[in-house]
Amino acid sequence: MPSQILILDDEKNYLLILEAMLGDAGYAVTALDDPETGLAFLDESEVDVVITDMKMPKVTGQQVLEHVKRNFPYIPVIIMTAFGSIEGAVEAMRIGAFDYIAKPFANDELLLTVEKASRFAAAQRENMLLRQSLEDRFSSENIIGRGKAMQRVLEMVRKAAPTKSTVLITGESGTGKELVAKAIHYASPRKDAPFISVNCMALASGVLESELFGHEKGSFTGAVARKRGRFEMAHGGTIFLDEIGELSPELQVKLLRVIQERKFERVGGSDPIEVDIRILAATNRNLSETVAAGTFREDLYYRLNVVHIQTPPLRERREDIPILAAHFLERYAKENGKTFKGFSPEAMEYLTAYEWPGNVRQLQNVVERCVVLAGSDVIVVEDLPSEIRDEESQYKSAVDLLPLTINLGETLEKIEAALIRRALARSNLVQVKAAEMLGISKSLLQYKLKKYKLTGH
Repeated sequence: MPSQILILDDEKNYLLILEAMLGDAGYAVTALDDPETGLAFLDESEVDVVITDMKMPKVTGQQVLEHVKRNFPYIPVIIMTAFGSIEGAVEAMRIGAFDYIAKPFANDELLLTVEKASRFAAAQRENMLLRQSLEDRFSSENIIGRGKAMQRVLEMVRKAAPTKSTVLITGESGTGKELVAKAIHYASPRKDAPFISVNCMALASGVLESELFGHEKGSFTGAVARKRGRFEMAHGGTIFLDEIGELSPELQVKLLRVIQERKFERVGGSDPIEVDIRILAATNRNLSETVAAGTFREDLYYRLNVVHIQTPPLRERREDIPILAAHFLERYAKENGKTFKGFSPEAMEYLTAYEWPGNVRQLQNVVERCVVLAGSDVIVVEDLPSEIRDEESQYKSAVDLLPLTINLGETLEKIEAALIRRALARSNLVQVKAAEMLGISKSLLQYKLKKYKLTGH
């Protein structure tokens, strides 16, 4: 589709020349000698590039430029001006014109400038669509969860997003901590600026320091050029520090300074670099325990923990499992060119009752596997992995997940509570059926429900 060019000039001869020249070059051209009509056209039509004369009656080229920058900032504006009015064109460049051309102009020069502006407009439009796609994908409305646990998380996201406060997101692996961070960013005033994510556990301490703060040429072996760090890249936007509990003591000190002063030096450098950033951090550790153990700075912990959002494990939001499973089924079916009616009731019972040690990420992987391997348009129990449908495999996988050193009494109580929850889920919360499945009396089940603060009809 050819680029749409709008030309505004009260000199009709120039309009005729430009319209013919750009039309022959393959552009779709609208040429108007009335700038007021041109502004109305802009508001109602798709335009990629605006070319406007600087001096026109009623509306000047600068006023056209200001209107475009205010209402259509992604549209480049080329200013045409007589040779004696170059200073006005330079001022227009200062306030955002893409380029200027002096009259009389060379045809080749004009065509080259329009081509550059057209490419710039295409890139701007693509970036705008990408940002919109990211906002739609990572908005809080698209975080799936109808239960109370996730609604609390979403309420915290909505309250925290408009602020500048640092947010600490905690929760087990696979519970969607980065998704929450992106939802905060894309609901904030910084949504059009970068969102930069760093996994603090993925890199060795020395490499991570250079990754975060950048380095100067020659600061260490292999530093052949200056490198910008992630904090510089996030200027104006948000930086998300995942696995923050893995930072070395040295990096904790440097991060504390960035939070307090919003400035740092590159590795091997001495000049302070100031940044305007919002910091979001996440961990699956209990940072208060690491503070007590002396491995995490207390002052840094309190700087990070201004707003605390806890992402719940999937086993504590079982009412969301059918919704999440249906969502992933639709996504992977579409990706693989397949059609599914859904899950059988028995398969959904197994999914709902399972403990999900890997949380939402594990559920996502299980559904993708089912889509690939299922033999019909309904996911049945036989399509589920063995660790979900086979009791012995469940016990084995559960034991493998436990640490070697545990409190046996507390662990057995947690396992018993989990088994009761599973029985309640598979019996649709009917206590008599749940008791039969567990091989105990209803009165004993009721006692254990009170003991573990569980609910059932």
